[in-house]
Amino acid sequence: MASRTRPADVDVDVRAGGEEPMDDDRLAHGFAAGDRACLEEAYRRWSPLVHTLAHRELGRTADAEDVTQQVFVSAWRSRADYSPDRGSLPGWLVGITRHRLVDHHRRQQRQLRLATTLESEAVTGPPAAPPERDLERLVLAAEIARLPDPRGTIVRMAFWEGYTHAQIAERLGLPLGTVKSHARRALLHLRDRLKEVAAWPT
Repeated sequence: MASRTRPADVDVDVRAGGEEPMDDDRLAHGFAAGDRACLEEAYRRWSPLVHTLAHRELGRTADAEDVTQQVFVSAWRSRADYSPDRGSLPGWLVGITRHRLVDHHRRQQRQLRLATTLESEAVTGPPAAPPERDLERLVLAAEIARLPDPRGTIVRMAFWEGYTHAQIAERLGLPLGTVKSHARRALLHLRDRLKEVAAWPT
């Protein structure tokens, strides 16, 4: 299994050697109280569990590593919602893992719908053999990542996070017409890129 990096967002500190190991109850209460040493220890103890669950569900090491980091970032940011008296810390982490896996599948489904929509718009005349779905996803992901802001942010919010144009306008503080214009231009650009992919020799 590839080594897993700690979540970059939380900037945890490595515990000094020689300290007495914390029991689970003390660790859970320290985590809930915001003790970063407890975050470090929780990651050391239970990231293999989270990674195993994610890998079993997703089948890809890279995706499992992403989900593992998302779980611990989410847990740390929402630690005020966790009560050690109501359940164990690993059990709570497993619950967050399930939510992150559902989110991952939803993002994939939205990306697939986007690829299907753009592919149907790109076909003119008798369709040639369609490109592999994996290739479409790679091209779309790369092109969306290269879109300048705010266009890239608008597309990601619309198709990967499920926001409406009105919600995007409100969250970004942009006129609704501007959001729609950016979304339309981005779709035209992505459609053109899929046309190029469809024309590649197979």
